Amino acid sequence: MSLIAISQLKLRRGKPQIKLRRLITLLVCLVMALVLLPVTLLFADRVEHETEMGLEEKAMSIARTLAHTPIIVEQLQQPGSSSSLQEYVRKVSSANHVQFIVVMDMKGIRKTHPDARMIGKAFVGGDEYTALHGHESVSVAKGTLGLSMRAFSPVFSSTGKRLGAIAVGISMQDVLRAKEGNYRLIAIAIGVGMLIGTGGAVVLARKIKNMLVGLEPPEIARLLEERSAMLQSIKEGVIAVDESGRVMLMNAEAIRLLRQAGIEDFSSTGQEITAYLSAFRLQEVLEASTLQMDEEIELGGITFLTTSVPIRVKGEIVGAIVTFRDKTEMKQLAERLTGVSLYTEALRAQAHEFMNKLHVIMGMVHLRMYDKLEHYIMDAVEHHQVEIGSITRQIKDPVMAGFVLGKLSRAREVGVSFELTPGSYLPESGQTQTIHELITILGNLFDNAVEAMESLQHKRITLSLYYDKHQKNGCLTCIMSDNGPGIPEELVKTVFEKGFSTKGESRGMGLYLVAQSVKRLQGSVELIPAEQGCCFEITIPYMTRNDEHD
Repeated sequence: MSLIAISQLKLRRGKPQIKLRRLITLLVCLVMALVLLPVTLLFADRVEHETEMGLEEKAMSIARTLAHTPIIVEQLQQPGSSSSLQEYVRKVSSANHVQFIVVMDMKGIRKTHPDARMIGKAFVGGDEYTALHGHESVSVAKGTLGLSMRAFSPVFSSTGKRLGAIAVGISMQDVLRAKEGNYRLIAIAIGVGMLIGTGGAVVLARKIKNMLVGLEPPEIARLLEERSAMLQSIKEGVIAVDESGRVMLMNAEAIRLLRQAGIEDFSSTGQEITAYLSAFRLQEVLEASTLQMDEEIELGGITFLTTSVPIRVKGEIVGAIVTFRDKTEMKQLAERLTGVSLYTEALRAQAHEFMNKLHVIMGMVHLRMYDKLEHYIMDAVEHHQVEIGSITRQIKDPVMAGFVLGKLSRAREVGVSFELTPGSYLPESGQTQTIHELITILGNLFDNAVEAMESLQHKRITLSLYYDKHQKNGCLTCIMSDNGPGIPEELVKTVFEKGFSTKGESRGMGLYLVAQSVKRLQGSVELIPAEQGCCFEITIPYMTRNDEHD
């Protein structure tokens, strides 16, 4: 079960949580409501004011225009009223959709009115006096037609004499209907805005949820805590960078290893690739988008074994991650495993050989061949003592002597004649690291030779060890040869490359490890041409225990 599934299961068992999509939608709608509410109030007030001003301006424009109309000026200069004036004002009133247009003389007597019965009577409302005194005015008052908004404009003769006034009225019900119409438009606009905003909030919430791989915030927090715990608990240094080479993650083990290499001037995140990080070749991984496995780098005198991997999201490189460990620590662990493996292999080979001899002894006992049994046992013991004695005389290092004895037993088990040449000599080493590397070298060469000779009937491996104490610090030459099929001449230059193998895929590590061990010992390895089989010559500096004490 994945970490995401586990986190989701744990959260379902806990307290109920508001879903992220619903939370985002509600928050966006709330924000929109809080923003639109004051805007709506201010806009509505402004619209109401503008509506009133527009109607006032309309009424005043009509009144001002009629005050300069010749027919009205002429009629106000004559006594009484005229049907032609009444008809003219009615047409103007109907064309401009106003409630009434009243023409009055200086005494406030109506000369026109929508209700003909009101003609000749005084104007009602009391707000006409300003116009009769020669000034325009706007007011709201109640007359014979009800409450209305009124615009007054004085009428002057050509000589400037005041003749009367024009009153243009708009019903307050029409004013309210105009305001309500504008309110409906505002409400529609706000409703459309809210719908668009809500739809946008839903889309945004869904997009964010998809970006978060369907996780809720508590799930993300839990995963982050779990990831952090895992990163801090593993025994490998981990450094992750983004596509621009900026450090995004560095666990505690990485910090410890870098400090062990003498690097202190760094921050855990947000720092660009610097000199110490460039050693991990993360920039090359970002540029080439290739995986780099088991690379060795030197940093502050410490050898790290690193693996660098590009990070891809939907096919695009978004960063890189490197994991690394101190090779010395890994080597110490490997040496323990190698020692146990060698010991186990030697015991297994000797046990197999001993069981064969026990079967022979049991057969002779059943046949009652006691004299021949005695000779057989004596020969076996003598051969074993001679073999051990010969090796211990030639090889003074106990670890290497045990290694050779184990390989002798292994060789007998697989039907290979393994011989240590008579002139071989190896003094006891003063450096444990040299012996471990030498075991890696000879062990891989021996195993490769055994595999190469599987199809042969007569198999032979020869090992020669020559120590030259006359060279500076001493020099050891190891020669291992076999009578196998050998290596084609065109492949001689590539045998020590990583991945090279004549045995198929997923092989080719043996000779590569040989070359790496020789390199660490500052020696040399060479494939010597031979008439049959392979012959490898290894030369390494070799300090004996006596030299070390001197």
